[in-house]
Amino acid sequence: MKILYVFPHPDDESFGPAPAIAAQLRKGHEVYLLTLTKGEATRQRFRLGIGKKEMGEIRFKEMQCVQKVLGLSGMKVLDLPDSGLKELDPTDIEEVIHEHIDVIRPDVLVTYAVHGISGFEDHLVSHAVVKSVYCDRKRSGASHPRRLAFFTHFREENSSGKFDLTSSAKEEIDCWIEASEEDYQKFHDALDCYKTYQQVIEDSNVKNEVGKKVPFEIFQENFDPPLDDLTDRMKD
Repeated sequence: MKILYVFPHPDDESFGPAPAIAAQLRKGHEVYLLTLTKGEATRQRFRLGIGKKEMGEIRFKEMQCVQKVLGLSGMKVLDLPDSGLKELDPTDIEEVIHEHIDVIRPDVLVTYAVHGISGFEDHLVSHAVVKSVYCDRKRSGASHPRRLAFFTHFREENSSGKFDLTSSAKEEIDCWIEASEEDYQKFHDALDCYKTYQQVIEDSNVKNEVGKKVPFEIFQENFDPPLDDLTDRMKD
């Protein structure tokens, strides 16, 4: 089946979902990525002494490395304003997502959970517009996507990283995707593609924060016990 991840920035696909993406590809699913911005507003540009345009191009090249490492079925990177999605008319963002869905025709659409994990505004906007797109398509009777899922975070004890992360409640998690050793190595390799972001990766402790079981919520569906594949038990 086809799975489309929609995230706002380069590295969002690697900061957590990557072990699941690698597992999905290994199981024979087609996995696509749509990234709304080039991530050009990162503060790392000040450290490097470069402008937003050059930073965006560097991060795009880093994403091309990620595409190769994970073996994505397809990837598209848009050039909407990084850290500026909240200033856009949401229907403009929704339109480009609709267009991409029409091309890919994914069975499952995935974005951030409502809390955005880090709480970053672009993450919150992405959740809202992707959910709106999904609901619009359901109301119109569109055949795709058939399910909306939210990548999330779960940790019972306090995080050991530099950044505060928000977890979903255990009962909200509807699917845990388990990664193999090979999948988990691809997650590390994908993070290594982001040469300009290594300090952030180290500060976040993401390589230890993310385990071999990746949690997802599923919109308007509840599964107890949770599924182990986002394509299981989908309604027609």
